[in-house]
Amino acid sequence: MREVILDTETTGLDPSQGHRIVEIGCVELFNHVPTGLTYQAYINPERDMPTEAAMIHGLSGEFLASKPPFAGIVEAFLEFIGEAPLVIHNAAFDMGFLNAELTRHGFPALPSDRAIDTVKMARRMFPGAPASLDALCKRFSIDASGRQLHGALLDARLLADIYLELCGGRQPDLAMAAATTNETEVIGVQKREYREPRPHVLSEDELKAHETFLEQIKNPLWTARSDH
Repeated sequence: MREVILDTETTGLDPSQGHRIVEIGCVELFNHVPTGLTYQAYINPERDMPTEAAMIHGLSGEFLASKPPFAGIVEAFLEFIGEAPLVIHNAAFDMGFLNAELTRHGFPALPSDRAIDTVKMARRMFPGAPASLDALCKRFSIDASGRQLHGALLDARLLADIYLELCGGRQPDLAMAAATTNETEVIGVQKREYREPRPHVLSEDELKAHETFLEQIKNPLWTARSDH
């Protein structure tokens, strides 16, 4: 099962207000294991960079001016994600920006049911607890010391670890595999040899010996009961 962990950085909070994507980062998983294959692109938003946004991700307008616009990276991005489910932290935010960019450039929008929202997963697992990326890294003892600023690829790598923990751990089938192995070993040891049934009918000599033995017992209980 192939999945893609995805994160974006933007110029603001709302694409309907003219804000744009400035970075996309993706990490490939196969059967819940990172393959090492990633995708990352800086994007020229073709607009100014608000100071508030630059303080979050550290990407300036001057730095992004030399990067390709979304039209220049869209085909490589779509090729990387393919048809895989997209694992996103607060999926509505990133999907809103991605679909705004895709439709702007004549591509079909990504269906919402393709996204797996790790915020919702965390809130179901830990009701009432903080569900931010930093809070979940702390909960699962994931090293986020390099996250002084937000970065799409860095955050996607962290989210990959968080997602695997939310799915039950980095090796969710290890205990089951061990139990199956032990059970197989026990079954293999328990081999039974077939034995012929023993005869239970007394021989004539055995009956006579029993009667002789009973004659030596004074007032046996079974004889007393038979008199009544």
